[in-house]
Amino acid sequence: MEKDENTTHFGFKTVDSADKERLVAGVFDSVAAKYDIMNDVLSMGIHRLWKRQTIDSSGVRPGHKVLDLAGGTGDLTARFSRIVGAAGEVVLADINAAMLNVGRTKLHDMGVVGNVSYVQANAEKLPFPDDYFDCITIAFGLRNVTDKDAALRSMLRVLKPGGRLLVLEFSKPESDWLSKIYDFYSFHFLPRAGELIAQDKESYQYLAESIRMHPDQETLKGMMETAGFAQVDYQNMSGGIVALHRGYKF
Repeated sequence: MEKDENTTHFGFKTVDSADKERLVAGVFDSVAAKYDIMNDVLSMGIHRLWKRQTIDSSGVRPGHKVLDLAGGTGDLTARFSRIVGAAGEVVLADINAAMLNVGRTKLHDMGVVGNVSYVQANAEKLPFPDDYFDCITIAFGLRNVTDKDAALRSMLRVLKPGGRLLVLEFSKPESDWLSKIYDFYSFHFLPRAGELIAQDKESYQYLAESIRMHPDQETLKGMMETAGFAQVDYQNMSGGIVALHRGYKF
């Protein structure tokens, strides 16, 4: 997907790799305050079912350590906090300070305290010890990472042997007719909704483009295997609009 080591994609644009982190930060600084509202509107609430399936596939149990990477406003963190209990730990990590602050405020208001910590972190260079987490999730965040291969290797490093990674991300629809409907939705309705609700058409135009530039199901599966994950598989949801990839560290 990347053109060379010095350039990368920002939506449909080719930019210097060194600039992408700043450009993505600008998008999420802009959308953070309305992020949850827009998720519900744009997915018609279905994102909650996708995330529930991720939780159900995680194998997380009381006492586990979980990293919710690119965790944004903390939907997964809130659920994991209840599962791991007082003996467990959940780290909500995001590279974007605005998203992390929204997540911290939201979870505090929900009464989610005690076993949750908040870390601003780059997925490519995770600031955690080797073999630390039982489970890592990254939901709708990998496509915004500049060097996805480096991020996958970083995730593998901080997972315990036997631990699992779950990548929930927009992907490639399984049928041509669904692709056509989804293209119309993505490039007409999504930016328009962003303009009307979040007063930010450009950011939602980028988000639509970033979905199209993200690796498809089989390509991402291969990337995870190359990074060192074992028994990698994926489950298509909503006709392949979203896919949940799973891999293990052995």
